[in-house]
Amino acid sequence: MSTKARRATGTAPPNRFLSKQAFIEGIDRRTARVAIVGMGYVGLPLMRTFCKAGFTCLGFDVDPVKVKKLNAGKSYIEHIPSKMIAGFVREKKFSASTDPKSLRSCDAILICVPTPLSKSRDPDMSYVEGTANLIANHLRPGQLIVLESTTYPGTTRELLKPILDESGLKVERDYYLAYSPEREDPGRADFTTETITKVVGGHGPNSLAIAKALYEAAISSVHTVKSCDVAEACKIVENVYRCVNIAMVNELKMLFDKMGIDVWEVIDAAATKPFGFQPFYPGPGLGGHCIPIDPFYLSWKARFHDMATRFIELAGEVNTAMPDYVIAKLTEALNDREKSVKGSKILVLGLAYKKDVDDLRESPSIHLIEKLKALGAKVDYNDPHIPKTPKQREHNLGMTSKRISARMLSSYDCVLIATDHSAYDYDFIVEHAKLVVDTRNAAAKVRKGKSKVVKA
Repeated sequence: MSTKARRATGTAPPNRFLSKQAFIEGIDRRTARVAIVGMGYVGLPLMRTFCKAGFTCLGFDVDPVKVKKLNAGKSYIEHIPSKMIAGFVREKKFSASTDPKSLRSCDAILICVPTPLSKSRDPDMSYVEGTANLIANHLRPGQLIVLESTTYPGTTRELLKPILDESGLKVERDYYLAYSPEREDPGRADFTTETITKVVGGHGPNSLAIAKALYEAAISSVHTVKSCDVAEACKIVENVYRCVNIAMVNELKMLFDKMGIDVWEVIDAAATKPFGFQPFYPGPGLGGHCIPIDPFYLSWKARFHDMATRFIELAGEVNTAMPDYVIAKLTEALNDREKSVKGSKILVLGLAYKKDVDDLRESPSIHLIEKLKALGAKVDYNDPHIPKTPKQREHNLGMTSKRISARMLSSYDCVLIATDHSAYDYDFIVEHAKLVVDTRNAAAKVRKGKSKVVKA
């Protein structure tokens, strides 16, 4: 049965805000209802933002465990407090659901689903495509659909719109379509969803006007562009910029190490220049949901235009190789102490992809642990933000964070600092560890025991 035929079997609610003017008035009065598809590190902060702005929000997710927690006023993301969610639930400003029919009662549907890579580094659009089909089955006249997931230029126009059109409704006349890239940086206190400028591109002037009005009602600054393609390209450019610059300093780290030069000291010195330089810092590899993935969406799309994106590919090669570089430095440090990796006890400090968050998506720590185990090491980890490892799409470590103590630290042949959490007392760690391999320059200012620290 076609999507159009399936729609015909149901009864659509009244067309609440079919015209552009009626929709914008509903936004101004806060009678427009917002649905967010995907209650993760992007969707949950976005819900908070719209609820705080006075909107009633529906959180849709296919995971019944998440939905049950949210409706009970409980958070599963560290920087989103349960107390806040419970308040929204109590005030009837927020509810969560796994029922796609619930989306028909909402006026704006914001899509915040994963866009991972396949093993061959091709875009995995299954989450976006599945969500588009789900929405199309329940699409009604007058709704605004906005894709926020990071993707390649052309996704909204080439993938999302044709699926929504199967409903029999026409974009710009019966429903509205836009793209607005998420710009979340979990754990930041200086910038939040409300204060980061929102880029918005619409599939036509009506769609753009409605999407702009919606985001302006909740976010301090909105920047409009002429198409969804431009907005999609904007987010890719942001992450390519970071990916390439991080690759550069990672490569410089390896070069300067051979030259006996501390790359962190070099970068700090260069950063004293008030113009023409922005500091980026090396690490054990790239993590998070953006930088390790998004640039390859653009390189994949470039192949359709018979063009090779050499900077992106080279940056990817350098950054992907960083865990192997760390393992080599760790192996060398153990060899200097007449030990092999095989059979050695190694403690990895920090599982999250960056400091002071509980987010381990694409974290290099996962790869480090798996590589060390493959070499025969006995590996444990500690992370004050991640008490146990959850099952991921491609990884399932099945580990529990070990409690740090002086006796515990001294029992390991090597302590590997993979994430520089603020909660760690690096003086204490270095004092009691036999050997410290530091990928973040976290132990640079310890008062004693520096001879035990190897930078990697």
